[in-house]
Amino acid sequence: MIQSETLELLEWPRLCEHLATFAATKLGAIAARQIHIPTSLAETEQLLTQTKEVYHLETALTTSLSFEGIHDIGDSLERAQLHGILSCVELLAIATTLAGMRNLRRVIDSQPSIPVLKELVEDLRTYPELEQEIHHCIDERAEVADRASPQLGAIRGQLKQVRDRIYQTLQQIMQRQSGAIQQQLITQRSDRFVIPVKAPQKDSIPGIVHDSSTTGATLYIEPNAIVEMNNRLRVLLRQEKAEEEAILRALTEKVAAVNEDLERLLAIATTLDLATARARYSYWLKANPPRFIDRSAADLITLRQLRHPLLIWQHHHEQGPAVVPIDLMISPHIRVVAITGPNTGGKTVTLKTLGLAALMAKIGLFIPAREPVELPWFDEVLADIGDEQSLEQSLSTFSGHIRRITRILAAMSQESLVLLDEVGAGTDPSEGSALAIALLQHLADYAGLTVATTHYGELKALKYQDERFENAAVEFDDVSLSPTYRLLWGIPGRSNALTIASRLGLSSEIIEVAKTHVAPSGGAEINQVIAGLESQRRQQEIKAKEAAVLLAQAEKLNQEVSQAARSLEEREQLLRQQQEQTLLNELAQAKAEIAQVIRRLQEGNQTGQDAQEATKALNEISEQYLPSRQVKAKPKPGYQPKVGDRIRIPKLGQTAEVLEVSLADQELIVRFGIMKMTVALTDIESLNGEKVEPPPVKNVEPKILKAAKVTVPAATASGSSSVPTIRTSRNTVDLRGRRVADAEMELTQAIAAQVPVGGALWIIHGKGTGKLREGVHQILDQSPQIKNYELAKDKDGGSGVTIAYLK
Repeated sequence: MIQSETLELLEWPRLCEHLATFAATKLGAIAARQIHIPTSLAETEQLLTQTKEVYHLETALTTSLSFEGIHDIGDSLERAQLHGILSCVELLAIATTLAGMRNLRRVIDSQPSIPVLKELVEDLRTYPELEQEIHHCIDERAEVADRASPQLGAIRGQLKQVRDRIYQTLQQIMQRQSGAIQQQLITQRSDRFVIPVKAPQKDSIPGIVHDSSTTGATLYIEPNAIVEMNNRLRVLLRQEKAEEEAILRALTEKVAAVNEDLERLLAIATTLDLATARARYSYWLKANPPRFIDRSAADLITLRQLRHPLLIWQHHHEQGPAVVPIDLMISPHIRVVAITGPNTGGKTVTLKTLGLAALMAKIGLFIPAREPVELPWFDEVLADIGDEQSLEQSLSTFSGHIRRITRILAAMSQESLVLLDEVGAGTDPSEGSALAIALLQHLADYAGLTVATTHYGELKALKYQDERFENAAVEFDDVSLSPTYRLLWGIPGRSNALTIASRLGLSSEIIEVAKTHVAPSGGAEINQVIAGLESQRRQQEIKAKEAAVLLAQAEKLNQEVSQAARSLEEREQLLRQQQEQTLLNELAQAKAEIAQVIRRLQEGNQTGQDAQEATKALNEISEQYLPSRQVKAKPKPGYQPKVGDRIRIPKLGQTAEVLEVSLADQELIVRFGIMKMTVALTDIESLNGEKVEPPPVKNVEPKILKAAKVTVPAATASGSSSVPTIRTSRNTVDLRGRRVADAEMELTQAIAAQVPVGGALWIIHGKGTGKLREGVHQILDQSPQIKNYELAKDKDGGSGVTIAYLK
């Protein structure tokens, strides 16, 4: 009983009516108005998940979930179960409901990430064969169709013939006896065809009189010529009706045979429609899904910018005032919140808003508050709000409150939310405040959370005696002398009764006299302290707003600076890429020219003069591209080359093998590719970039490159050698893990190192993203020493290895 009283006090039926307007079917609207409030957290979580999934569908789909064709067929199913005969309209409603549910299931099954809804419709049976049979037997006019049975078709064929004969006979009679006919009209009386005859001339058309006009001037006569035909027509009509009833009975029996599945289908349709209504109502409220917390785990009740749903509706549909949101942040150790402040200040609205939020969360609705929305799951929401006077039961306001509070105490538990409005009011203030203190202390021990409004100053002091109590106040604007409806936490409120009475027009003389009667108990000083605290809070809020503006400006400036920095970085990166591309182009051109020199040397007679010309050409290439383009790294002294070392010749961009070292001549003989040449010690460095530190030698002219002896194997010179494509360590180069720019240098060196003309080079680049393979193929395409290339067979590496064939 107290539960239903609480729902009425919180105006829960009004919220259910609002929810019903978002339902798509009559079933959903009825379910919304009579919504069941869950008794377990698991049931609530199920409903909330349904709402979330429908909310996701409603926002993800281009069109909303459609409940078209779904009707309330509950009464029809019950009558079919009781062996009644369903009408054509009822059977068509069943057929369209089956089709509508099938379409709804198809939409749900096609969407990902909605497991609860999919499970709901997983075993749904929509009986398409029953739907088809109903549509076969009943046409779109909700009448039994001729095709329903051969017998019905034959009967209706005979009916048409008899009617046509009757019409033909009557028209002939009316033409012959036109003077006796009141009106050229064929009509029916008692399912028999008749014609209107003038009363004075009734004898001219012998027959049976079935009716007369009001004035008696017209008689409706069934001519004797059609009596037998009318009799035949009556017989056929009875046969038609009997056949139609047989068809409808057969369809009804088929419906009754699957009655249990159809009732389950109806329940699923109602569940889906109700979930859709909750999702759409939540979307309209701009609400957010709640998360249920465990207060024993030190979780904080968090309801920021909480708005009263009924006031939102009133604002949008009834031109009501804008809704003032409230903030409810309640620590886990708090069991009682005492809200104080002036009348008309919004204390009762705060109670109702919290109560409705708790109930909305229980039925799976979103809460009109800012994320995150966190509150406990209350097994009961119990309220004592407003007066309960009854002249019939001789109840005063105080008596009504006490009776309701008694029922609350009997029904509450450790997980209940208790809402008390003006606790202890309606009796002597001293006794009322004492009773209120005792009651709240009892609720702190045995209820989950209690929120109470009061005017008693003694209740404001409970916070300082028991850590389970907290104060809150509704704000009052001293300037406009009106409440702001905002909730302030941590401080008690002032009643401001005299101020409000003055604003409402009470005589100033009365107000002044009343002030003289205020008990000098320090209340004035307390009110001054409270006023000071409120003033400080307002100043802090103003400063907080100013700080928020400054923070926003700083964030905007930071974004502008960051954007400028990103722009400069992008420009620098673009410039670097352009420079690198220019350098790579020049390097590629230099390598191409070097390759041409080497190729001419290979194709010639390999004489000393040819070698000198080749060396001279290489010097020119190095002078053209390298010295003016490269920034030399700081030398790393201390390197001493030895025979067999691999060294680098920076001016040529090549690596070579040391064959001989002559410290006296400050030079050494190296080999790269098929060429041997003499270079100065000062023009080489180790692979790590270390420079040679030669001993001081007098009268030694520094050299960059000396004319060198070129040794070319006879087989290569003659070009008669045929090298098979057998993979060895000497004709294999592994480029995996390198960038294309780094791989180009190593690949060029590997190509130059392949002495046998017509040989093959195995290039391992790996599969990966394919970018390195594409870069290798571009290098091979540009190399004058490569005849052709191909990917290796699967057993030799497949697309991760390229075999290049030299000319």
